[in-house]
Amino acid sequence: MMNQEARAGLLTDPISLQLGTENLCGCLVRLLSKDPEWLSAKMKFFLPNMDLGSGDQSPDPTQRVIQQLSKLHTQGQSTWQEFIHCVCMELDVPLDLEVPLLSIWGHGDGFPRQLDIGEESQPDSQLHPGLKRPHQSCGSSPRPKQFKKQEQELAKRYLQLLRTSARQRYADRTPRPGQPLAFPQVYIPPILQWSRASAPFDAQEGAVTGDPKAEDGTDVNIRDLFNTKANRGPRVMVLLGKAGMGKTTLAHRLCQKWADGQLDRFQALFLFEFRQLNVITGFLTLPQLLFDLYLRPEAGPEAVFEYLQENANGTLLIFDGLDEVFHPCPSKETAGPEDPASALTLFSRLCRGTLLPGCWVMATSRPGKLPACLPTEVATVHMWGFDGPRVEEYVSRFFSDQPSQEAALAELRADRRLWSMCALPALCRVACLCLYHLLPGSSPGQSAALLPTMTQNYVQMVLTLSPQGFLPAESLLGLGEVALRGLETGKIIFSAGDIPPPVMAFGAALGLMTSCVCMGPGHQETGYAFTHLSLQEFFAALHLMASPQVDKDTLSQHVTLTSRWVQRSKARLGLIDHLPTFLAGLASCACRPFLSLLAQQDEAWVGTKQAAVVQALRKLATRRLTGPKVVELCHCVGETQVPELAGFTAQSLPHQMPFHNFLLTYTDLAALTNILGHRDAPIHLDFEGCPLEPRCPEALAGCGQVENLSFKSRKCGDAFAKALSRCLPTMGSLKKLGLAGSKITAQGISHLVQALPLCPQLEEISFRDNQLKDWEVLSIVEVLPCLPRLRKLDLSLSNVSVSTLLSLTNVAVTCPTVRMLQVRKADLIFLLSPPTETATELQGDPDLRGNANQRKEAQRRSLALRLQKCQLGVHDVEVLIAQLREGPHLDEVDLSGNQLEDEGCQLMAEAAPQLHIARKLDLSSNGLSLAGACRVLSAVSMCRTLAELHVSLLHKTVVLKFAPEPEEQEVIQKRAAFPGSLTFQMPSDPLPCAPRIRLTHCALQAQHLEHLCKALGGSCCLRHLDLSGNALGDKGVALLAQLLPGLGALQSLNLSENDLSLDAVFSLTRCFSTLPWLVHLDFSSESQSVILRGDGRDRDLSAAGSLPEFQAGAQFLGFGQRRISRSFCLRECQLEPLSLSRLCETLEKCPGPLEVKLSCKVLSDQSLETLLHHLPRLPELSLLQLTQMELSPRSPLLLADIFSLCPRVQKVDLRSLHHATLHFRSSEEQEGGCCGFTGCGLSQEHVEPLCWLLSKCEDLSQLDLSANLLGDAGLRCLLECLPQVPISGSLNLSHNGVSQESVLYLVETLPSCPRIREASVNLGSKQSFWVHFSRQEEARKTLRLSECSFRPEHVPRLATGLSQALWLTELTLTQCFLGLEQLTILLGLLKWPAGLLTLRVEEPWVGKAGVLTLLEVCAQASGNVTEISISETQQQLCIQLEFPHQENPEATTLRLAHCDLGTHHSLLARQLMETCARLRQLSLSQVNLCEASALLLQSLLLSLSELKNFRLTSSCVSSSALAHLTSGLSHCHHLEELDLSNNQLGEEGTKVLTGALEGKCWLKRLDLSHLPLDGSALVALTQGLSHMTLLQSLRLSHNQIGDTGAQNLAAVLPGLPELRKIDLSANGIGPAGGARLAECLPLCRHLEELMLGYNALGDPTALGLARGLPRHLRVLHLTSSHLGPEGALSLGQALDGCPHMEEISLAENNLAGGVPHFHLGLPLLRQIDLVSCEIDNQTAKPLTASFVLCPALEEIMLSWNLLGDDAAAELARVLPQMGRLKRMDLEKNRITAYGAWLLAEGLAQGSGIQVIRLWNNPIHPEMVERLQSQEPRLDFAFFDNQPQVPHGT
Repeated sequence: MMNQEARAGLLTDPISLQLGTENLCGCLVRLLSKDPEWLSAKMKFFLPNMDLGSGDQSPDPTQRVIQQLSKLHTQGQSTWQEFIHCVCMELDVPLDLEVPLLSIWGHGDGFPRQLDIGEESQPDSQLHPGLKRPHQSCGSSPRPKQFKKQEQELAKRYLQLLRTSARQRYADRTPRPGQPLAFPQVYIPPILQWSRASAPFDAQEGAVTGDPKAEDGTDVNIRDLFNTKANRGPRVMVLLGKAGMGKTTLAHRLCQKWADGQLDRFQALFLFEFRQLNVITGFLTLPQLLFDLYLRPEAGPEAVFEYLQENANGTLLIFDGLDEVFHPCPSKETAGPEDPASALTLFSRLCRGTLLPGCWVMATSRPGKLPACLPTEVATVHMWGFDGPRVEEYVSRFFSDQPSQEAALAELRADRRLWSMCALPALCRVACLCLYHLLPGSSPGQSAALLPTMTQNYVQMVLTLSPQGFLPAESLLGLGEVALRGLETGKIIFSAGDIPPPVMAFGAALGLMTSCVCMGPGHQETGYAFTHLSLQEFFAALHLMASPQVDKDTLSQHVTLTSRWVQRSKARLGLIDHLPTFLAGLASCACRPFLSLLAQQDEAWVGTKQAAVVQALRKLATRRLTGPKVVELCHCVGETQVPELAGFTAQSLPHQMPFHNFLLTYTDLAALTNILGHRDAPIHLDFEGCPLEPRCPEALAGCGQVENLSFKSRKCGDAFAKALSRCLPTMGSLKKLGLAGSKITAQGISHLVQALPLCPQLEEISFRDNQLKDWEVLSIVEVLPCLPRLRKLDLSLSNVSVSTLLSLTNVAVTCPTVRMLQVRKADLIFLLSPPTETATELQGDPDLRGNANQRKEAQRRSLALRLQKCQLGVHDVEVLIAQLREGPHLDEVDLSGNQLEDEGCQLMAEAAPQLHIARKLDLSSNGLSLAGACRVLSAVSMCRTLAELHVSLLHKTVVLKFAPEPEEQEVIQKRAAFPGSLTFQMPSDPLPCAPRIRLTHCALQAQHLEHLCKALGGSCCLRHLDLSGNALGDKGVALLAQLLPGLGALQSLNLSENDLSLDAVFSLTRCFSTLPWLVHLDFSSESQSVILRGDGRDRDLSAAGSLPEFQAGAQFLGFGQRRISRSFCLRECQLEPLSLSRLCETLEKCPGPLEVKLSCKVLSDQSLETLLHHLPRLPELSLLQLTQMELSPRSPLLLADIFSLCPRVQKVDLRSLHHATLHFRSSEEQEGGCCGFTGCGLSQEHVEPLCWLLSKCEDLSQLDLSANLLGDAGLRCLLECLPQVPISGSLNLSHNGVSQESVLYLVETLPSCPRIREASVNLGSKQSFWVHFSRQEEARKTLRLSECSFRPEHVPRLATGLSQALWLTELTLTQCFLGLEQLTILLGLLKWPAGLLTLRVEEPWVGKAGVLTLLEVCAQASGNVTEISISETQQQLCIQLEFPHQENPEATTLRLAHCDLGTHHSLLARQLMETCARLRQLSLSQVNLCEASALLLQSLLLSLSELKNFRLTSSCVSSSALAHLTSGLSHCHHLEELDLSNNQLGEEGTKVLTGALEGKCWLKRLDLSHLPLDGSALVALTQGLSHMTLLQSLRLSHNQIGDTGAQNLAAVLPGLPELRKIDLSANGIGPAGGARLAECLPLCRHLEELMLGYNALGDPTALGLARGLPRHLRVLHLTSSHLGPEGALSLGQALDGCPHMEEISLAENNLAGGVPHFHLGLPLLRQIDLVSCEIDNQTAKPLTASFVLCPALEEIMLSWNLLGDDAAAELARVLPQMGRLKRMDLEKNRITAYGAWLLAEGLAQGSGIQVIRLWNNPIHPEMVERLQSQEPRLDFAFFDNQPQVPHGT
């Protein structure tokens, strides 16, 4: 019972006035007096910033309760209502008390409005060091100095107040017993890691954690956070950690430690939370931020603030939740630093030092987009949460008793996924809370099974906190609605009005929400927030999943992925972080019962929503996602626990998965690993620039899908390497490992070195850019023998000494798998080749399998050493040589950029022959002198494997290249000999290498030559000598010309850039007669290029190093020596008459054939005459070129006279007075010269002298005078002189500025030039004018005039000229502007005594005039019209006239093409019948035959009793028109040719048309191809054929007659004795029909052409044909006929010796070894097609021998087969014997560069072949260029650039 005094106090208290009844008041007081701790906890919750520990509280418990209730009441109606709800919900309240409490105070109308407790009742002691109420402005007024000491005392008292307030705040944060979360407040320090170069380094502070590099900044102590190098300016630090890592907890922990005196370097510490600062919308000054919003000084705020400014280095300001900033920081600030601003702007000023300079600023944030207000030099610390030991420590401290600790740890250790989730401190606490309630009464593993995902941990936590057996669905959904609304509006702190009181009471009762006081200048209020942002997201997800108001579409819109790039941006982070993850977790089937109870719906309704989430995730998995989104997707998919979705997501990930520049934790990689476990294909993971948790790699343990794993980040150190070493042995599929750009040291390397031998499957390892030292590098290299499959080890950007480098070379020499060691500046790379590779090569090499010695030789490894710029000296080279002598054969040794000098270079050159170097020794940039270069040359002069020595002292180049060893060369030559295909014997000694010596830019002079030639004289088979860029001069070259014979047969000599004149050229020219090897001499005066070359056809090919010596192959093939052409090229020289005379006298002794090419700027007439007069004395001259020179206008006349001066001249070509070419005959038998003067400015004045000079030529086949200035007058003069010029070929007068006048004069000239056979003129854009002649008078002439633009006055003159040209047989007028009227006049004026004239007119109006109009024009002709052809699409009218006119011509031909005959008048029909009464040929092609047109044709056909040929092809005919046409054809009994192919008739139409065959007994040619010949039509056809005894040609291709049709035809074919050609291609004939045809065809004794291709005939048909081939057969086509070797061989035997066979096609048949070959030969065979017949090298030999027996062969097609170099060798052998062969197709075979070279050699032996197609053979593009430059007839292009060989040529 309450005592009287207390009762009196209560009644006088305002709250007792509100209670109204003493009984209800006393009951509430008595109830709360029983649990004072609960009431104190609620006071802290509802009044978080009020000082509840002041000394004015009553010692009496009852009185204390009354005082606490009074303080709660003063907070307002909302707070009081929420408190009453908490009382009823959390305490055991009797029902008779609960009802009046809720009825009176649980609603808004129960709060008495008349009671208003103002601010004056609130003591100052209530203000907590959180957010204080506003006070008067803290200005800075002047203060006298005498008050300095007093002000310092004020500051000291304030600092003490700060510490005391903080100490009171953290004095007791443990919940009271009876609360839902009554667990110890366990704090375990998380893992902290420095991210930048701000790691602790302040020894004076005594908190150094060690070398930042050695310790990688990991596991930083809290005290160490503030020991940085920064001594001036702002000390700014950002603590980055994902949600739940404990950032806020750490911030408060720092506050607590400071309050306890541990952070003694700071005098003042202020802690602000941005979630509370967001509420302040006004501007603040820094004093207002510190004093109004944190803790107000008791007095003298100005003095306190000034003290803080003066001691700023002792002030720490912590800003928690930088990622939760609601208002962005302005990009540009114009206000002063002291002006009021937003809280974020004040933060920015503090960070940049404009406010409180020297202070310490610390901010916490989630990783992502940091605001731009942070300075670039900010120190970054990553918070990584818990590792294994920390998880165990947390669990041990959470559970108080030992059994519970052990049980909980056992559950966590048994479940790897739950263990990985506990790396997140917040989630670790949730898991421990759940285990606390689940462990009692559960078997081992059962509790952890209920916590498989983060979402289900939260769900289990809610179930645990809920009242036993009751799920408060309404309250949970109410919290979820509040949470979602806050996320959508960016709200974290809610006011009392935002949350319904029952919901608020529920959240407070379960410890799900917390409270705070939010203040600003002039106001304050209590705010409420979820205890953690993730909890708010979880409840938002609950609302989305369980609320009936949320449909599936709205739900799917919240399933999104966001990027978390580490970059600065003006954009701020959104609040939504884990919402999609929670939605995915709630989509798990395990959550369906919980959601069903929560939503009060059946599980089917819940399943529909869950399916929507899963479907949204499935859509996201199909997109191309960035790394952050992939990680978030993996979290979401893992939460769903849907294996099918996990598998789909895993398979959708790309093969190469990059993760760049965003933070990754252990849990992130664990989620990724979980998804990859559902993937079948391997994956490559690339992490670059990502801040990684040190133990991240442990999450990849056991992931068998990762094939490539790469990390590149300066944030990876020894701890990371240690974790990586633990997981590597468990990743069985890992082939490539990269750890680059890290801070790893010897400690980390030791861990990795221990792990690498446990990964034998590794193929590539990269530790580049780790700044490794000698010991680390050597320890890694020692592991090489333990990695049998390793192919590459990259240790670039390491710091190694020369001694270590030599140790590495020793490892490379001794380790059997090392193939290359490359050390160059930053590079340090080992390339290795696993031993199994050699065995595989041997298995695939048929030439090495049979010989044990060869196998052993091939197994020898080859090593490449590249030690560039390594500071190696002479002593180091001696050590290196000693190592290499004991090692394997060397592929390459590169020692460039070292310090060897002359002695070291000489040592290496002397050792080179014993080191077995296969390719290159590079000694460049080693300080070599000229004397040293000569010593190097002497040292290698006798090296048999030296291929090239290049020394350039100017460019510091010293490179020695080598050819294969003699033994290896012998193997190559034996392989090149093609065993089994050739019968010669290899020479006993291997061919020596032909070295190339290049001593360029070495300052060589004449006095050095003798010594140099002595050194070169000892060289083995020197072939190429390059002395360019020296100082030899004319004297040196003259001396060298005398010494050259002693150097042997060179292939090239380069003397460029030696300051030479023409005297040196004359000295070298004499070498043509003294040096047999010299073939080409090229000299350029300006560029100082002097090149002497031998016959280098094989030189260029062998220079590539990939082919054997081809010359030997040519000799083996039996190619004889041919006459070699020599060339002399003199460019950019001044050619005076005297110099030309000396040159020609020197060249007179040169053996030929000889080509001379001269170029200079100007060549005078005197010089040209001198040169031309010397030409007769050069009997071996074959070509003279004068290029890039300026000739005078008189030069054409000088050149025209050359035909009389030198009869050997075959062709003269002068172009633009700058380029002249003269070709000479090789023998006197060749006749006919060619002369061309194009673009030479010739005018009328030059015509007569030119024609007079040309008249002295006996035979001029071509004359080209195009592009000159003749004009009409010059052309008229030329035409008058034509009879005296002996032209037998063509005359080109194009582009000479002529007009219609010249055309008309040409027409008038035709009668006076009887040898003209054709003339063509185009006055349009082409501007062509050609006249063609014959050797004798031509009886038939052709004239073609195009675009001549004739005017009406020209037509009579044209008609007069044509009437005099009696031998003209064909006239074509194309687009000459000849209209309808002019054409009518022209036809009327044309009159001949006798003969035929074909007139063809092509004008645009022809296609529009119509047939009637055109026929009316034809009727006006003066002669008989014997043929009319009208083509509207081609706009062409063709008329054949016969003179003289006769009333009844014997034969008339009418051809109407592309016309609609149905539009003609009936009068036209009568005229046609009269005109064409004896028409013999009627052809209709591509017409649309309507009924009217067919009626006209029907009437016309009835009158044509002598019609012989009728063609209707490629036309569309209606059924009615077809009936009329058939009726007309039925009366044409004398038809000899009927062509109805390619018409669109239909089956019924075909049947009607075949009815016209009846009675056609005179028919000789019948074509019914491409028609649908069905059964009835086929019957009609066979019946008609039985009467056609004169039939010679039958074409029925592409009709699909099948076996039935073939058998029906076979029955009637023997009755056609005159049949010569039959085409049944593509008719679906099988073996049965083919066999029946084969039986009857021998009875067709005159059969010449048989085409049965594209039918599945098979070998039975071939065997049948072979038994009785017709004797006169010329063409046999069996393409794609399913023939096999047996059928092909039998056909070959039957065809062998056939005297008439011209063409055979067996393409696209699987002949393999059954390719036909002949013994007797086929004398007339022109073409053989064996494309795609699987012909190989073995089959090619007898086939090639058969080709020789076919002397008339013109085309051989062997493309798409299996031919290799063996076959190419055989073909090359026979090419010279096939004189008429013009084309050979070898596309898509297996011919290499060697085989192509052999073919080129065969062509060079005199073959007349035009092209050999070699597209898509395995030949390198560089070799293609070389081969094509050697032999242009080798065609490697995709498109055929050569014309097809016409038949009959």
